[in-house]
Amino acid sequence: MKTLPLLLLVLTTLAACTSTPRRYYPPVVEQGDAAAGRDEVPPGEPLEPGASRPAPRATRAVVALLDQARAQLRAGDPDAAAAVLERALRIEPRNPRLWSQLAWVRLRQDLPAQAEQMALKSNALAGGDARLQAANWRIIAKARRLRNDADGAVAAERMARDLEARRP
Repeated sequence: MKTLPLLLLVLTTLAACTSTPRRYYPPVVEQGDAAAGRDEVPPGEPLEPGASRPAPRATRAVVALLDQARAQLRAGDPDAAAAVLERALRIEPRNPRLWSQLAWVRLRQDLPAQAEQMALKSNALAGGDARLQAANWRIIAKARRLRNDADGAVAAERMARDLEARRP
């Protein structure tokens, strides 16, 4: 009978000493202007034509990931681009431009419900950035149109126009 409490003590001690393995992410290979040591986002085309650039002072890792996502989209691989943008969001989860770019990629993947939700998340984080919010409402309009919600698409386009009209 005395061995049972001793066995439980040993097992509890061993369980406390173990830890879950750490998740491994391959190293980020910086390319282009990001490799030159700049902290700001390099000039370059956004993932969506007319979309704004990533947030100022984005980390170099995020800039490199955005470059990688752009290259994957140009190569016609939106699934890989989405995976890279999700990785960038793990680094900067409150970056509204990353959410917007991922929303646009979700449209390219024919996932309109996800695109709409990510554009709404971007708008929630965008603060007073009317240009980004207008771009997000245009994504929402496209997503709603793909889901056969014509009235919702018209309302989203109206929101985009209203935001663009308020810009100086």
